[in-house]
Amino acid sequence: MPKEIGNMKPQDEISSAYNVSKEDRRAAFRATLAYAKPHRWKFLIIFCCTMLVIAADLLQPYLVKIAIDNNLLIGKNDFSMLLLICGVYLALSVISLVFTYVQNNLLQYTGQSIVGRIRKELFEHISKLSMPFFDRFQSGSLVTHVSSDTESLNQFFTQVFLSLIRDGMTLVFIILMMFHLDPVLAGYSMILLPIIAGIAIGFRSYMRKTYQITRTQLSRLIAFIAENLAGMNLIQAFHQEKEQEKRFTDQNTRYYRANLREIRTNVLFNRSFDILGNLSVAFLTWIGGLAVFHHTIEFGVLYAFITYIRQFFQPINSITQQWNTLQSTTVSMDRLHRIFSIQPDIQDSETPAKIDLAEVKGCIDYNHVQFGYQDGIPVIQDLDLHIRPGEMIGIVGTTGAGKSSLMSLLCRFYDVKQGSIQIDGTDIRDIPQHTLHRMIGLVQQEPFLYSGTIVDNVRLFDESITREQVIEACTFVGADSLIKRLKDGYDTKLSERGSGLSAGERQLISFARIVVFQPKILILDEATANLDSQTEQLVQSALQVVSAGRTTLVIAHRLSTIMQADRIIVMRQGQIVEQGNHTQLLEKQGYYNQLYKHSQGKMAAGT
Repeated sequence: MPKEIGNMKPQDEISSAYNVSKEDRRAAFRATLAYAKPHRWKFLIIFCCTMLVIAADLLQPYLVKIAIDNNLLIGKNDFSMLLLICGVYLALSVISLVFTYVQNNLLQYTGQSIVGRIRKELFEHISKLSMPFFDRFQSGSLVTHVSSDTESLNQFFTQVFLSLIRDGMTLVFIILMMFHLDPVLAGYSMILLPIIAGIAIGFRSYMRKTYQITRTQLSRLIAFIAENLAGMNLIQAFHQEKEQEKRFTDQNTRYYRANLREIRTNVLFNRSFDILGNLSVAFLTWIGGLAVFHHTIEFGVLYAFITYIRQFFQPINSITQQWNTLQSTTVSMDRLHRIFSIQPDIQDSETPAKIDLAEVKGCIDYNHVQFGYQDGIPVIQDLDLHIRPGEMIGIVGTTGAGKSSLMSLLCRFYDVKQGSIQIDGTDIRDIPQHTLHRMIGLVQQEPFLYSGTIVDNVRLFDESITREQVIEACTFVGADSLIKRLKDGYDTKLSERGSGLSAGERQLISFARIVVFQPKILILDEATANLDSQTEQLVQSALQVVSAGRTTLVIAHRLSTIMQADRIIVMRQGQIVEQGNHTQLLEKQGYYNQLYKHSQGKMAAGT
């Protein structure tokens, strides 16, 4: 990573949703609901099932009211009528059970399908973003978005959505039933609605802020864990376990306090409604009891009314509990919408050039290139370099000279600020990125291996590449004998980053990738920096085999790696200061000669 990027303070723009405008929040909500549009018929069936369940549940207290007022209290004691009422009551219970089962299963299937699609598209979108994005944002935060935030959306579609429909319609029907039973008692009950609305509005903004704080602290905690796991060998080497434990404790404590604040808010919010519900039942029981005592209403009406008023608070409690989830979901929607709104810095041309990979020769031209990771801080200045097809170029220079930036520009991880880079006379900005990356093979200082077999890692999970081609490629670079020594040979399962293999073995696997994918241009970025002398010789032999017939650019601190190159480019402060083969550069007695003497341990101290 370039020094300038490595020193940048990681931003947490996505993790924070404090400054989200109402319009942005509406846009995020609309974008999320758009994923539900293809499932509208399923949601219609869910709505119909919900209506049947509500009707079945709310008719049950009314049946009891009929049994009390029309039979028991008047002394009619019509056994057949009571039996019929019991049968209808049982039938309503069965209907409620069956359609609740259908509704919940269909809703879970639909919700999981929607969230699965969102998660898939989110991963695809992140994988298409350019390198500047990953320079700015921590990987741990992105993991939070892919896992935790999408799970919040899952709760929205499988819990909140159902609650809004079921509990909302239940509330409407309960109010209708209460007015049907007794308009006076129903009128007293309606006094509760503005009180409920006031409590909800009073808590709304505070609860959203609470959820934003919790989510942000969780994102930072995961980012810290991911960063430390990736650099655990360094932590242990410098005995920094205690220091990192202290830093983790600080992060964990912040998340702990944010969680406690969220829980306190939820408890206070929910218990407010519990108290209000109990007071309401007591008040209406007193008012209704007086009415029954004065024969204004029948006892069955009071029984049904008390049952409905208890049911009246059940959907309200459910909605308020889901309101908590809705606040969390709103924050997740905002954060995911921000990610989806980020466009790659590197875009394909609207009129892309048509490239036949079989016809690529590998001629590379850097035409007066200027580049910097940050405005006003140039890394490469007016660089003009022309490389012939099949030529092997060594690139040397001290740290920060711009060597790796030169390669990143060729791979189009970044775009030049001024000038152009051409391959076979075509500006790389006019070449589709997937085509460009098939033209260029990159071997880095620390090759990345994935969890999977050696075969999977060589062909990078591309099933179109056969096992035989993988074995042939490994044999070609000299890795076959090493792989066959392993217990399961080519089917040996590798853990993340290929632990269990030596640095040289990992590099040989990365060389085999080059042979399999057959790029016309090969870049080696410090590929032998971490190898011992014996292993370096093995990798050098593989390099000679792989580079044959390819334009090859080799970045190296070890000058022994590039001494046999056709041409050596010497860089200093983003400019080419010398170029030629090894012998020519030594004869110049210039900067390369100083680097060479230094590498040989012959430079006097202080000179």
